[in-house]
Amino acid sequence: MATDSDSGIDGSGPASGVGESVSGSLDNGTRVDHSGDELLVQRDSDQEPSLTIVMPTLNEEEGITECMERAKTAIAELGVVAEIIVSDSSTDRTPEIARDLGAIVVEPDEGGYGNAYKYAFERARGEYVAIGDADTTYDFEELPKLVKLANQDDVDIAMGSRLDGEIKSGAMPPLHQYVGNPLLTAFLNTFYDAGVSDAHSGLRVLDADALDRLDLETTGMEFASEMIMDAAAKDMTIAEEPITYHEREGEATLDSFQDGWRHVKFMLVNAPGYLFSLPAASLTVLGLSIMSLSLFGAQLGSVNFGTQTMIGGSLITIVGYQVGSLAMFSSIATNPIREPADPITHWIRNRFKLEHGASLGVVLFAVGTLGLSYAAVAWSIDGYAFVPSASVNLLASTVTLLGVQTVFCSFFLSMLATAEGR
Repeated sequence: MATDSDSGIDGSGPASGVGESVSGSLDNGTRVDHSGDELLVQRDSDQEPSLTIVMPTLNEEEGITECMERAKTAIAELGVVAEIIVSDSSTDRTPEIARDLGAIVVEPDEGGYGNAYKYAFERARGEYVAIGDADTTYDFEELPKLVKLANQDDVDIAMGSRLDGEIKSGAMPPLHQYVGNPLLTAFLNTFYDAGVSDAHSGLRVLDADALDRLDLETTGMEFASEMIMDAAAKDMTIAEEPITYHEREGEATLDSFQDGWRHVKFMLVNAPGYLFSLPAASLTVLGLSIMSLSLFGAQLGSVNFGTQTMIGGSLITIVGYQVGSLAMFSSIATNPIREPADPITHWIRNRFKLEHGASLGVVLFAVGTLGLSYAAVAWSIDGYAFVPSASVNLLASTVTLLGVQTVFCSFFLSMLATAEGR
């Protein structure tokens, strides 16, 4: 990681010789000369940039000029050699405008927000990598304070927080501002202990070493979540600075519900402890508690526990056990960003043998069958008149069913473990 003394990338001000802007324009009115132009380098330059700014673009000709100009203002303020990489999949004039303004334009071999970033990251040369959307929603002139934050020894990722900063009128739909983004951020903080206020802010600065440590695989909008999730899972330090969020130029490409669901789905799939283990434990404890109260005919307030509640408790217990089985299967067959940390899953992953599960299943089956057999004998002695203790029979039936399921689940877990080489 570069330090303040050797990189000059501390946001302290422009380097010598970088000052006044020289105005000029293209036929379309785009400015071509800027104080930051002297510090911009191209791919074939012998100078190694200290900072790489990456902008993914998809038909952003209405906003790319402003974003480029603001990025160059930030570069001039920082006073460091830099490159701007525009990762473009446009069908309009976005790449032409970006090139004229000094950007390195690359075209990803596949579409998608995540692919655009990953393609650019492979070509980035800076000690620090800044990212942001090129639709004018993020003010690149705010980059220096994020770069300065990222330059601290104990910070791996510096993020701009819109929710702790200012959101201009019309910049973000109320549903996103007050429901979607806070809710997604809460999910991510709960699942991954990320400790951020705005998990889906797109204005970020990463130390190049930190970027190399991340295993980023997603291709779509969930890429923003994956970066924070993976960083949190690796105990990397994420720090934030308030920023201003502006109204975008051009047509929006975000599908609120579809992209929101992609984020939630990705978080859940990569947090099986919350997707499976926690619901399984909760349902099983609830079901067993109801069954216990029903077995002894307890009364809590106006609620009388008996045969009907025993049926409900049995169903809840079986569902909880089934969800728990899925937790075990996922612990063997998948490799999530955040692995379940509960002791049962940990034991299954590291010490499970077919004989353990099969033996437990046989014992449960034997106990349940013994109970059912006793009830059948008692029923026959009574002349088949009344079924003795329906609650006890339901308990025995539940135990028998769980025993059968445990035996077959154990075989399936063993198959998965063998296939995964564990």
